[in-house]
Amino acid sequence: MSTEEKPAAAPRSLAEALRGRDDVSLAALLRSRPDLVTPVPTDLTQLATRAGTRASVVRALERLDRFALQTAQALAVAADPATYGELLGLLAGDDGDPAVSAALPHALGGLREQALVWGDDTRLRLVRTARELLSPSPQHPSPTGLGPTVQEATAGMSPGRIQEIVATAGLQSTHDSVSAVAALTALFNDPVRMSALLDEAPSESVEVLERLVWGPPYGQVTADPAPRLRWLLDRGLLLPTAPGTVVLPREVALRLRAGRAHRRTEPVPPPVEAATTHRPQVVDATAAGQAYTALATVEELLKDWHEGGPAVLRAGGLSVRDLKRTAVALDVTEPVAAFWVELAYAAGLLAADGEADERYAATPAYDEWREQPPAQRWARLATAWLAATRTAGLIGGRDAKDRTLSALGPGLDRSAAPEVRHRVLTLLAGLPEGAAPSAESVLARLHWERPPRGGRGGPSADGGRGGAGPYPAEGGRGAAGHPADGGGPVGLAGAGDAEDLRSRLARWALAEAEMLGVTGRGALSAHGRALIGAPAPRQPEAEPEGPGDKLPVHHRPTPPPPALSPTEQATATAAAARLLAPLLPEPLDHVLLQADLTAVAPGPLERPLADMLGVLADVESKGGATVYRFTPGSVRRALDAGQAAADLHAFLAAHSRTPVPQPLAYLIDDVARRHGHLRVGAASAYVRCDDDAVLSEILADKRAAGLGLRRLAPTVLAAQAGPAGLLEGLRAMGFAPAAESAEGDVLISRADAHRTPPRTPPEPVPDGPPVPDDTLLTAAIRAIRAGDLASTAPRKPAAGDSAGSGELPRTTAAETLATLQAAVLTGEALWVGYVNAEGAASQRVIAPVRVEGGFVTAYDHTADEVRTYPLHRITGVAELADDEG
Repeated sequence: MSTEEKPAAAPRSLAEALRGRDDVSLAALLRSRPDLVTPVPTDLTQLATRAGTRASVVRALERLDRFALQTAQALAVAADPATYGELLGLLAGDDGDPAVSAALPHALGGLREQALVWGDDTRLRLVRTARELLSPSPQHPSPTGLGPTVQEATAGMSPGRIQEIVATAGLQSTHDSVSAVAALTALFNDPVRMSALLDEAPSESVEVLERLVWGPPYGQVTADPAPRLRWLLDRGLLLPTAPGTVVLPREVALRLRAGRAHRRTEPVPPPVEAATTHRPQVVDATAAGQAYTALATVEELLKDWHEGGPAVLRAGGLSVRDLKRTAVALDVTEPVAAFWVELAYAAGLLAADGEADERYAATPAYDEWREQPPAQRWARLATAWLAATRTAGLIGGRDAKDRTLSALGPGLDRSAAPEVRHRVLTLLAGLPEGAAPSAESVLARLHWERPPRGGRGGPSADGGRGGAGPYPAEGGRGAAGHPADGGGPVGLAGAGDAEDLRSRLARWALAEAEMLGVTGRGALSAHGRALIGAPAPRQPEAEPEGPGDKLPVHHRPTPPPPALSPTEQATATAAAARLLAPLLPEPLDHVLLQADLTAVAPGPLERPLADMLGVLADVESKGGATVYRFTPGSVRRALDAGQAAADLHAFLAAHSRTPVPQPLAYLIDDVARRHGHLRVGAASAYVRCDDDAVLSEILADKRAAGLGLRRLAPTVLAAQAGPAGLLEGLRAMGFAPAAESAEGDVLISRADAHRTPPRTPPEPVPDGPPVPDDTLLTAAIRAIRAGDLASTAPRKPAAGDSAGSGELPRTTAAETLATLQAAVLTGEALWVGYVNAEGAASQRVIAPVRVEGGFVTAYDHTADEVRTYPLHRITGVAELADDEG
């Protein structure tokens, strides 16, 4: 007689549900919730326990998209367990919604994958911790706006009062409160009888219900309620929860809402709409121009700090005064200057020098960066921006201790910043080529993919007036202050609060991408698309004619693409540099000299020409062409750097497309003739000059009084001021002194002499545990399976031990040795307890192969390999029970 195979029993716990998963499903769980794998659980029971902890569940809920979150919220107010049909009814309503029906399997599958929901479609269960977080209560209102059930609301009510409500509602009296509450619940769940009851209600009473139906469900009443409220209280349509407070039962609210748990269910993500469209060539050219400007700005910033930049504040960071000065030097606003400073720091081009009088300066990596081709220099900046967690937009704000956040200072790391930047660019990559979206549509999409975490009074996930995020904010009465007796809806607390952090990060990402040249005119450029490894741009797709059973392709809720690995990011960065290189202007080897002591650079200059011209002249204006102005001070600066007048004449003649103007030649010769006529050394300082009349002129000048000068010899003056102060004072008086060494040689000063020691760029702050790679996942699942095999293997109880106690087996040394030797002969597997050298106890399933010399060599099923164990570390052995046929 053949026997039919029994159907698999429904799992009774999350651990049993996980035990029924295959390795691919477990890998998906650990990949979506990486906190579960750090450290690796010993078995599936520990994995299930960890997946139900509050911290892990909160983190998982915060990463759900809006519809998946609404699905979890609906399960929290449904019966436990609930059927798939009941869940669909709460989300789609009595009338049904094809979009909800199409999206629910995907959302429910995601919740199952993350172990937030378990059980089949006939017994869906939300993890207990998630239910506690999402279920409505007076202290923690539900984002659905629903209140407690009739059973929960009447828990403290007297039996007599319950019987009065049942009788007034037109139901038969019962012998106990339990059956009375069940009858009242059945009435409210019956659409026909509920409609008949509401038809009898006065219009004023219906208005009260309409004010409470979408939440908050709590209201305030007086000691002597008005007739419209008394009618509702007598029939259980409103139930008292505390003196002066009533609540609308969940069953009543659902009937009034036509079965919907949310005011507005959002199964489809809002599309990112194109505000304007430009030709792709225009977008790429504009982005390339911005990229070149970004390179020039960073170079100008660090050139300004060549001799040592601003001092480091005692608490770290840049002072407000120094940031303002930097903004003036770069000719930008202070927030933009802060962005460039932070970008140079993130790219490792800028750091503190670590001296006693600590200052900011360029790093040795800056010199290497300057020698690279422009496209590669841009790629380094863009990659650093994409991965940086330091957020320049926060500068000027306040931290938790009400301290001002300063540029380059502490407290600027936001671990969500890289993910938001990458997601914003990915959304732009999903538009047709050359399309620029509106910021509002990008923010709406991001809010759907990751609803803002709710605070009191924030927008709810369903667009109503409940809490905003995946779980209610703790503390406070929340939505319990809505008046039921008279008056309109109360305004929400904090209705004018600032945007949530992710919204601000997204707005900053859009602005910074434009400044950096990743986007042009608001649209993603070709090199920007390559930077994030995005596929080729899609073309607009035709909408299907009917709703069908599938969502439109561009509306389908797909998870964000995973972050690129370091190797993939390096490949993407190289591709972006190759696409950008042809778009950048070629550097020029000439300038146009003019008679008004200026030089015009009609484009970017070659590096040696730009460096020399930056020393010989001052930048007067920037733009499409850069204008340099020659002054006595700038010429003297070139002479101080070791150039001779003849060298300057030759340089200008070689790099000018116009003849060298006579005024410029005269200026160079005049400054060179007077340069070095005076010599300054260390006395504290001294001045020497072959012409004693010049020294007499200096002594007679009132402006020299602060230098403390006195004549030591006809050609030498001693000074109380140091060499640097003496040089500055004499130059302010109109002289052109040169510094000299102790040997009497002229000292040559170079503007780019100061560098910090080698520095590494700041490490991004990770947003939680990193996502495990495939190798780690494979090893983790293997270890979990092995530990689960050891912990769940059926075994025969040893003498004095109860099976299934969960304790390690305990046997004497003689019994252990005899059992192991017998297992070698029979080839049977045994369950053993083992304590390693660190004192950690574990249980294992082994098949002994050889026992000799105080060691047992066995195939360890838990490790899936042959191992050797010292016998003195085995606590005991037990035989495995026979499998049931």
